Amino acid sequence: MTIAALVACSSPDGTTNTTDAAETNSSWQEPKSVAPDPLLGVPITDGAIAQSSLLTAAELPEGYIEIPDPVRDLGLDPAPEYDSPDRSGTQPQLCADVLAPVSQQYPGTSADAVVRYSGPNFSSIDEDAASYTDNGAAQAFDAVQDTFAACVDFTGTDADGIDVDYNLEPRDQETVGDASTSVQLTTTSEGFSLVSEAVLAVVDHTVVQVVVTSLEGADAAAVTDLARDAVDKIRGANTGV
Repeated sequence: MTIAALVACSSPDGTTNTTDAAETNSSWQEPKSVAPDPLLGVPITDGAIAQSSLLTAAELPEGYIEIPDPVRDLGLDPAPEYDSPDRSGTQPQLCADVLAPVSQQYPGTSADAVVRYSGPNFSSIDEDAASYTDNGAAQAFDAVQDTFAACVDFTGTDADGIDVDYNLEPRDQETVGDASTSVQLTTTSEGFSLVSEAVLAVVDHTVVQVVVTSLEGADAAAVTDLARDAVDKIRGANTGV
């Protein structure tokens, strides 16, 4: 898969969707995608296995480099803080969790992991996985979708206090894993926009999220292929493949 195949697609104009949020929330992406009952397979219970089950730079398009985790990779505990006050915020506060790692949105994991990659021209690829015992993965999958539905249009400020507008829309996505859903988040500030294509999937007792961000919006088929690769690797962690 080349970088061009992943990030070359339509070019959003950066305008904010003015559809009434309440009307959109009541009907968008309904019915929600539902995880199998009972869930398949077994949970991942070892954090090292969860981390090793995420995609590596070698499995991504050429040009993507892993961003070191300040605590896990650099041994900085606690992680360094801004020299100046952090003025970031989101209204409503619930929407600050949109596209955050699933383990942050729904705690109680048996194991979880996160990896982030930076690419050319402001592009990035993030993946996180959160495994749960009992029916936790189904509950987490449902809870994240509730956040999507509640956060169609919202606003915020970045760390420097600059206004940011967000628009979240469902996107067509064939099912990957045991159940999945997909959204597109457009982030606009001072006339500059970034488009994030996200796939949220359940595989066995694990919820995996893949987010591809670029200036133009990623190619839909390439995002599906990447999400499928991520899901297959998670499944392999459970089966020993």
